Amino acid sequence: MAASRVGIWLIGARGGVAATTIVGLAALRRGLVDTVGLVSELPQFAELGLATWENIVVGGHEIRNVTLYEAAQQLVDVSRALDPRLVAAVKEDLDTIDANIKDGTLLNVGAKIAGLAKDELRAKTETPRQAIDRIQADISAFAKQHELSDVVVINVSSTEPPFDESQLPSSWKELAPLLESSECHLPASSLYGAASLELGYPYVNFTPSVGASLPALCDLAEQKKTCHMGHDGKTGETLLKSTLAPMFAHRNLQVMSWVGHNIFGNMDAIVLDDPENKKTKATSKDRLLGEIFGYHPQTLVTIERIDSMGDWKTAWDHIHFKGFLGTPMVMQFIWQGADSLLAAPLVIDLARFAELAHRRGDTGLVTSLACFFKSPHGTGENDFAKQFDMLEAWTKS
Repeated sequence: MAASRVGIWLIGARGGVAATTIVGLAALRRGLVDTVGLVSELPQFAELGLATWENIVVGGHEIRNVTLYEAAQQLVDVSRALDPRLVAAVKEDLDTIDANIKDGTLLNVGAKIAGLAKDELRAKTETPRQAIDRIQADISAFAKQHELSDVVVINVSSTEPPFDESQLPSSWKELAPLLESSECHLPASSLYGAASLELGYPYVNFTPSVGASLPALCDLAEQKKTCHMGHDGKTGETLLKSTLAPMFAHRNLQVMSWVGHNIFGNMDAIVLDDPENKKTKATSKDRLLGEIFGYHPQTLVTIERIDSMGDWKTAWDHIHFKGFLGTPMVMQFIWQGADSLLAAPLVIDLARFAELAHRRGDTGLVTSLACFFKSPHGTGENDFAKQFDMLEAWTKS
């Protein structure tokens, strides 16, 4: 059992995923909902001593001028994704947690994300080192105030534009001095990662952004004897890809092309409407097929903003494959789900497993959590069944 209360610090704390996660935790604590959708509540993980709902405290960073209740109400009114009675029942909890949410940083987030921020943050100037120090002060104060045994920092913010990391040094000792200069263009997701790891806290990157994947930050995690994992939570279409692609491989059916068309209309869709931000996401969604097949079929991934869809993401996939005697065949599927409700339980799972990993002394990348990510760092295994075997084996070790 976790020794004391555990903190979950959410980056993008009033976004759809974070708000749903917080509503879910509050509802679980009050006994208003069951645990459907939570991997960590499966019977095989019952004896791990994972953090309990009563012992989890939530805080985070946010750049927009909105309250948690308003963010949750958006999922009620616009997307019809949350039950209004449930949101009303936990409003007091949301208002309390709002006090734990502080201003994030806009350093190198890209123009699209910066345009969504409140005016005072857009006017703020600071070096990367100053941003990290400010972030750390917020997290440390949170941990002290709530007497937490550990804090798991989870990035659920919007997708940043692509970042060229090729010129960065590979060690933390070399990278750290560069942070003193405003000429250092390390993206915000990496600054949050550096802040978390430098404090010795686990960091989880649930987004396609760079986060802590940089070699220098991996080095920092090892130095501070903490752990991290990422990236890009695997919730819908890619989850199906990682399940179906091995079927074609095991039956020796050659996939000639795989087209995936995604439409949705939440905040993530607004950000991904920018071609640069979209490029980061599309790359993450398109990566695993070649790694599973050992060859590269023609692929196309489209992500389009359709405002009327709200949080309801629809993915239509067309798989063109070659069967016996060269006969071409087709498989198609449609996946529709509320984006934030698919992601939120995985955020809770990752927080609980990350705290366990840290408590057990795991350092560096925790590749055993690969089943939660579209592009898991540190492993080339993308077969979902094999990834889940990795998780089970890790929890039994």
